[in-house]
Amino acid sequence: MTPQDLFAKYDVPVPRYTSYPTVPSWRDLPTTGSWVGSLNRALARSEQSVALYVHIPFCESLCTYCGCNTVITRNHGKGRAYIDHVFAEIDWYLAHCPRLREHPVGQLHLGGGTPTFLTPDELGLLLDGIRDRLPFGVAFEGSIEVDPRVTTRAHFEALRARDVTRVSLGVQDIDPEVQRLINRHQPLETTTALCEEARALGFASVNIDLVYGLPGQTPESSRVLADAIVKLNPDRLAVYSFARVPWIKPAQRKFTDDQIPVGAEKRLLYETIRRPLLEAGYLELGLDHFARPDDALAVAAAAGRLHRNFMGYTEVKTDVLIGLGVSAISESPDCYHQNEK
Repeated sequence: MTPQDLFAKYDVPVPRYTSYPTVPSWRDLPTTGSWVGSLNRALARSEQSVALYVHIPFCESLCTYCGCNTVITRNHGKGRAYIDHVFAEIDWYLAHCPRLREHPVGQLHLGGGTPTFLTPDELGLLLDGIRDRLPFGVAFEGSIEVDPRVTTRAHFEALRARDVTRVSLGVQDIDPEVQRLINRHQPLETTTALCEEARALGFASVNIDLVYGLPGQTPESSRVLADAIVKLNPDRLAVYSFARVPWIKPAQRKFTDDQIPVGAEKRLLYETIRRPLLEAGYLELGLDHFARPDDALAVAAAAGRLHRNFMGYTEVKTDVLIGLGVSAISESPDCYHQNEK
């Protein structure tokens, strides 16, 4: 059986793997009491640091391919009130799980939505407020997802002042027609300028997110995309498969079936992006990640220490991940918990 035959055989719908843990892993709905009990047991047994994920759901406009939990608004006044809700959630955890004060935060990731929907001052307020409430470890790693269209140098300066060292830029595609179809106009020059800004300000890791299987993508446009991204020289890349779920995300109904690559056609798009990355020296990690050989993620993979949680692949294993904000997922060794959407 050829590789093509195997791909055809197993080309069937499966749970969306970028949402982790995947749907079949969820069995019973945990009560508040069962989740708190699990968390307290884990904190009592573990000497590890904890990981924090903060979901910022706001976006100024809707990218029609997106499957994330978002709130579309241009009312930036919502940001400050949302920060207060995150602080209230942390305070609730501290009241019910006081051992959190004994475990330093080793990882903090801001995801979305668009975390840089918040102003630079609001980002500083959020990060400072978290530090005021929870201990942070010496080996702390802070990371954030940003939309280059709304992110400024002032955002980066606020993040660097608070020891955030890794930034992930959402790109998805650079082809103007693909961008039109997914309602995300983002010139390559905008992304290039922000990459340069991030490096100039001392971010240790600059990452880029791409998506394959989008409407309008072709092998030719995907090769142009890969060549352009290689020139930007990111430390890591995520090359995600487009998850078409119009019954969950009605905006995806704007796409017609003939616009969406499927099967071997979709796989070719991935291979077209993958080959130039491997030729440029990137290592392929897991299902959809690539990293420079000297990147911490690649080093962890080579040593058998690669870990997976709701934040994605990470080089540091933690027993406890606490997700803050709407739809955020938390994890302990024997329980998953998701906030209301």
